[in-house]
Amino acid sequence: MNKYTSLAFLFVAGVVAAQSVSFEEYNLNNGLHVILHQDNTAPVVTTSVMYHVGAKDEQPDRTGFAHFFEHLLFEGTANIENGAWFSIVTENGGTNNANTTDDRTYYYEVFPSNNLELGLWMESERMLHPIIEQGGVDTQNEVVKEEKRLRVDNQPYGKFLENVKKHLFTKHPYRWTTIGEMEHLDAATLDEFLVFNKKFYVPNNAVLVVAGDIDIDTTKKMVEDYFGDIPRGAEIVRENFKEDPINEQRNATAYDGNIQIPALIAAYRTPSFKARDSRVLDMISTYLSDGPSSKLYKKLVDEKKMALQTGTLNFSQEDYGMYILYGLPQGEFQLDDLKDEMDAEITKLQTDLISERDYQKLLNKFENDFVSSNASIEGIANSLARYYMLYGDTNLINNEIDIYRSISRGEIRDIANKYLNTNQRLVLEYLPESETN
Repeated sequence: MNKYTSLAFLFVAGVVAAQSVSFEEYNLNNGLHVILHQDNTAPVVTTSVMYHVGAKDEQPDRTGFAHFFEHLLFEGTANIENGAWFSIVTENGGTNNANTTDDRTYYYEVFPSNNLELGLWMESERMLHPIIEQGGVDTQNEVVKEEKRLRVDNQPYGKFLENVKKHLFTKHPYRWTTIGEMEHLDAATLDEFLVFNKKFYVPNNAVLVVAGDIDIDTTKKMVEDYFGDIPRGAEIVRENFKEDPINEQRNATAYDGNIQIPALIAAYRTPSFKARDSRVLDMISTYLSDGPSSKLYKKLVDEKKMALQTGTLNFSQEDYGMYILYGLPQGEFQLDDLKDEMDAEITKLQTDLISERDYQKLLNKFENDFVSSNASIEGIANSLARYYMLYGDTNLINNEIDIYRSISRGEIRDIANKYLNTNQRLVLEYLPESETN
């Protein structure tokens, strides 16, 4: 390492050390976990609730429920008129949104800090008094269908992840998509939606985060006033789905009417994002494909002109992950040509240590990403909820970077050997629909 690289690394590390996030966490009697973060530098506050429910909590013939509820629980409550949620937020100077994954659902509002009580009231209303009626279900059913058409059905390469999942997983609910199948939502009864809400959207399956310009004691009282009397739900018992190891290469083909250029996808089943190994795979993914100077992009796109695009993705989740490589060929090059070149880069990782220079670039990138993730109150609120609920350690918001710092070049080589072998993967040829003729 030259002195300039060393100084740059120390500077970034020093910035990270200065960004430590203070927080207080506790439980209400009904099981709701509460995390408070005080930062009075700007007059804004984020109120958020993360529920431990996602696509993996659905039944195989009723997929899409968790994502559907992301929409449905904006319909209205006993004290918020149907359709009034968003206007209340905007009229009081706020913004709000929600999102769903296979593992959790997250709702949040960002308000001027003098509207903290409003944010708490609205989220308590969502938890205690949601109105779930057939009219709202029908309305949101059409909204979700339109979202699926825009983001999946009519999007080039929109179904590649769907096809990876259904071939990598045979037992675990990760085998279906977060947005689900529309025929399952069409077939669902109102009673099924009511049962799903009663089971999962309860205080003992949630974490409330309040972050920003707050007074801790005043906020605690508000939290107790608005959430303390919400009844505890029944304990949720989740099945532990275990996949059998992949011992030989799986081959599959998928077709997409929205593309003209085929894609080659190689995918490997990997461990939970809670595992140290998953973080090493994060570093491998960044090394191979983060930006135009990364190994795969530079080789396949810039130097050999074999691919229009190439990249990798460490798609890590609570129970399992997926490590995905992809490429779109150009000119006379074929999918197998891309596969051979990708395999050659993986073999290099499995055989040789990456250079000290590349290793320092990786560390600097992760340091910068860590700083960025804690750069806003909104981002801090999300991280606090996620680390508590999905990782079981809220303080990872401060010390997860230490795990990345401790990963060695030798460990990168060892993890590549452990997970990225040709007999442990799916090879998917993602082709234009015209090629079925």
